[in-house]
Amino acid sequence: METYSTAFFLSFDEIQGHAVHKLFSASSFRSSQILPGLFIGNFKDARDVEQLSKNNITHILSIHDSARPMLEGVKYLCIPAADSPSQNLARHFRESIKFIHECRLTGEGCLVHCLAGVSRSVTLVVAYIMTITDFGWEDALSVVRAARSCANPNMGFQRQLQEFEKHDVDQFRQWLKEEYGENSSQDLQEAKNLLSKYKEQAELQQSTGGRQWNNNFSSVPSLSYSNYTTET
Repeated sequence: METYSTAFFLSFDEIQGHAVHKLFSASSFRSSQILPGLFIGNFKDARDVEQLSKNNITHILSIHDSARPMLEGVKYLCIPAADSPSQNLARHFRESIKFIHECRLTGEGCLVHCLAGVSRSVTLVVAYIMTITDFGWEDALSVVRAARSCANPNMGFQRQLQEFEKHDVDQFRQWLKEEYGENSSQDLQEAKNLLSKYKEQAELQQSTGGRQWNNNFSSVPSLSYSNYTTET
């Protein structure tokens, strides 16, 4: 894989300089496998050729303010979107689910990333898990948090997931079944295992008087478009 030489509106150095990016770079969070062939990561993970190769990642869904293809030899779905509660991510659910699902059906890996791998990317993966299982949005988010405890969509995205569950997910499940056939029972079992793991860990934290493990990063601010003063 070779990096494209074209410049981005928001350079890698500028992203590295962002305070929240520094927080997550300093943490232990790198790309996290949620289900077989499905990973969530941050901007840095999307440039890590060694990690991408190790995880057989051939598809990257990039969702942030300046989403652009970065590597040759990788299939991209790029969605420019701010981490703002007013940003409409629900309108991208269908194309995102299609992109992820078609990749996984080939046995290859898909990385879904935003800037920190916390809000935008998590929202799309939660919508995907809701579609391939019978889970509501809260259980689907718990599945993601079992594998990536920093997962924390902003409140606007959580409301969109709630509306997706209430109005659209049944239609999406029917569409996916008609388009691609029955969903893998392995995915459902993997998701159930992660949900059980999450609930066990949460109960353990509560019983010992500690904070729930999924709230460790609840104070991290959203990365809205207005944060990026260098963009035009």
